[in-house]
Amino acid sequence: MRQEGGYDKIVEAIKLMEKKPLEHIIEYDPTGGDDNRRRLTGLHETASIDEFSWGVAHRGCSIRIPRSVADEKKGYFEDRRPSSNADPYSVTNRIVMTICLGQ
Repeated sequence: MRQEGGYDKIVEAIKLMEKKPLEHIIEYDPTGGDDNRRRLTGLHETASIDEFSWGVAHRGCSIRIPRSVADEKKGYFEDRRPSSNADPYSVTNRIVMTICLGQ
């Protein structure tokens, strides 16, 4: 993703994540999604918990690609859904399972 041509890999990864939004929401919140339901309302620069979205430089979507990444065609993306009290190991595990292992 951080090498030349990485933007295509970023989009591929996001499309894999788009297929499993509920699995991610459950892992992104220690209460299984209950806290995120209150936080991810679609208001105040948050995505709705009921809708998966992604975009470039869009702070109100589920996954954000920074403008500099889109311009340089390489870099990273930001999943904006994990709660502040999420277990980072559970979040990372879920992302790796989806993107790298296809589970």
